Amino acid sequence: MDIPFWERKTLAQMTRTEWESLCDGCGQCCLHKLQDYDTGDYYVTDIACQLLDCRSCRCSDYADRFATIPDCVQLTPKKVYETDWLPETCAYRKLADGKPLDWWHPLVSGDPNTVHEAGISVRDKAVAGDPTVDEMAQRIQRTLAAIMPGKG
Repeated sequence: MDIPFWERKTLAQMTRTEWESLCDGCGQCCLHKLQDYDTGDYYVTDIACQLLDCRSCRCSDYADRFATIPDCVQLTPKKVYETDWLPETCAYRKLADGKPLDWWHPLVSGDPNTVHEAGISVRDKAVAGDPTVDEMAQRIQRTLAAIMPGKG
């Protein structure tokens, strides 16, 4: 029986194709966040990057996203270990923490829709836009529980 690549390789050992396939398509990392600089806490809004297709939960211009969104974060193995705002359900975060992928992850289930069926994705929970800080602040309370499982 073959051991899946995500169980036998570190994040740094993965090929580009393997790395990209770890994205479960939840869209949570594309949600705008505010950080309290006194506490370091992050507050998630239900407003996604303007490039996120909120139905498919995929970037509508992934290849050229930096041209439109210069501060878009490109995850790397190093950044996964340094980034504290990735959701607990994120495959990159889980593998970095030595945890297995969940049953709903497309690599495990074989179905890209299980992330949506499990309620992990932002499908029907977010809108895409380019909000002001004030607009983001107004949309925090509702999303802590609705968007991020286990938060709020």
